[in-house]
Amino acid sequence: MTGETDTIEKILTESGDTWAVVGLSNNQARAAYGVAAVLQRFGKRVVPVHPHAETVHGERGYASLAEIPFPVDVVDVFVNSRLAGAVADEAVAKGAKAVWFQLGVVDEAAYERTTAAGLEMVMDRCPAIEIPRLGLR
Repeated sequence: MTGETDTIEKILTESGDTWAVVGLSNNQARAAYGVAAVLQRFGKRVVPVHPHAETVHGERGYASLAEIPFPVDVVDVFVNSRLAGAVADEAVAKGAKAVWFQLGVVDEAAYERTTAAGLEMVMDRCPAIEIPRLGLR
């Protein structure tokens, strides 16, 4: 697990500050909403990616990763595991440095493709849990 902890810390501290959060909407009952707020407090720019392209936490939303007109460092994925692989592939195409699959999101084939493309990746983890666990500020 040390390797995974190292990857988690690297993504949080070295991969960049622009995080596209796929599945983020204004639904405050959804985990993505709260996690995005934690990421903002941690100094990350959070870009919502959702079919409704809503503005969330003061950031304009986009319907897809491809529509974001600026570079994205990390793609944080809050979609069902069966949809997550396609999002990981879009992250590679977008030029992201890392992909983060949230708790409950697992796709081993996507992990293999994404890391083979040179991106850092973690699955089944939550930055809102990992930031305090690692003592990051």
